[in-house]
Amino acid sequence: MSLVWLNGNLCEAAQAHVSLADRGLTLGDGLFETLRVQKGRVCHLDLHMQRLQHGGAVLGLSVPDAATVAQAAQALLQATDVQNGSARLTVTRGVAPRGLLPPQDGGPTVFMTVTAGQAKVSSVSLMTSQTIRRDEQSPLNRLKSLNYLPNILARQEAARAGCEEALLLNVQGRVAETTISTVVLQEGGEFFTPTVGEGALPGVARAVLLQAGMLREEPVSLARLKAAEGLYLINSLSVRQVRVFDGAFVRQSAAGLSRLCAVLDISLPA
Repeated sequence: MSLVWLNGNLCEAAQAHVSLADRGLTLGDGLFETLRVQKGRVCHLDLHMQRLQHGGAVLGLSVPDAATVAQAAQALLQATDVQNGSARLTVTRGVAPRGLLPPQDGGPTVFMTVTAGQAKVSSVSLMTSQTIRRDEQSPLNRLKSLNYLPNILARQEAARAGCEEALLLNVQGRVAETTISTVVLQEGGEFFTPTVGEGALPGVARAVLLQAGMLREEPVSLARLKAAEGLYLINSLSVRQVRVFDGAFVRQSAAGLSRLCAVLDISLPA
């Protein structure tokens, strides 16, 4: 039986209990982070914690510190013997009476789960969502909240159209991100991504590329995206190269893909 870490303790997943009155369940009031696990260790914990702490400040939600998260991950990975895969940390507002205003007392619910697997490199078909836009003015764009309904709707729209992923534009009609990934385009051997101010989530893989000097931030139009020499969707667990975009084939760059994977430390398929 699988194990989870819940409020400071390891327990069997089947025995883990979250109240039906938890605001994470009733209102989506909470945050999460999906962390890559490689060789038994969590990758880029500092970047994940920066985003989690920012999200906690925006929501007025108490989140665990880095030491607590590191200890939880270490205990859970050792107990499950997961060497490669992912760990998901979830923080909710906790149990509270009905109503939108959070209570002044009470504590958060914090839990972590792990899943075995490998970071993946693959190709994907992409379409521009016609129903969902990212509001570039919303403070929620810069955190990972438990409410993913707009992304879910866009992903369903893509599936109905026979595509594997949906591109989200902002209110101004410029590129923001996809439902689960940062958009990276290649031009003349350089890589670009929309700025956070365009509605893009400050992704961890994105931050790694920025820190390495591999990526430049600029507003990106839909036309520019379609003219790119290569188009990639990246997150902590994957690099996906777009092969078809809005029904048209996209140019492929083996060299560009290799450069991105090398910096992100993700192995190309044999």
